Amino acid sequence: MDWSQALFQVIDLRSFSSLWYWIVLAVVWSSVSHWVLGVPYDLIARARKLGGQAEQDLNDMVRINVNRLLQIAQSAGLILIAFLSFLLTSLAVLGFYYRVELAQAVFMLALPLSAVGGVSLSTSRLIRLHEPTGEALYAMLLRHRLWTQIIGMIAIFVTAMYGMYQNLDAVRSL
Repeated sequence: MDWSQALFQVIDLRSFSSLWYWIVLAVVWSSVSHWVLGVPYDLIARARKLGGQAEQDLNDMVRINVNRLLQIAQSAGLILIAFLSFLLTSLAVLGFYYRVELAQAVFMLALPLSAVGGVSLSTSRLIRLHEPTGEALYAMLLRHRLWTQIIGMIAIFVTAMYGMYQNLDAVRSL
């Protein structure tokens, strides 16, 4: 057996029937909902509960990450949107027109993540505009986290339904 055959046996390209895909999906959405604009949720909870140095750390991290996101959007935003559009369109065509399951699986992961990126950019702009502190900042960050979790729940549900359909269709065609 050569190395490529062994590699393709370990990495099943039938993504929706692979346990690894579902583990990656769970880890990605867990991580995305834990890191709110690059700030870990436990820091938000600690700052809200204790205040003081934890609140100052939160304010500093939010300021740094908001400035970073907005600088990236300002300097390379158009190029990133063009590249992301090309990538998502390519994945959609490969996946749903040419029936490449790996492209379908990556598309089902990448499309909602790009929506979360848009929500992050919108929240960053609001934070820059209003410069909230204290409860107002916590409210904005928690609202952002809620929207991220809603997008994640919808994405996981749609992916699970489509994945089950794909698996049942594969069994039916045998």
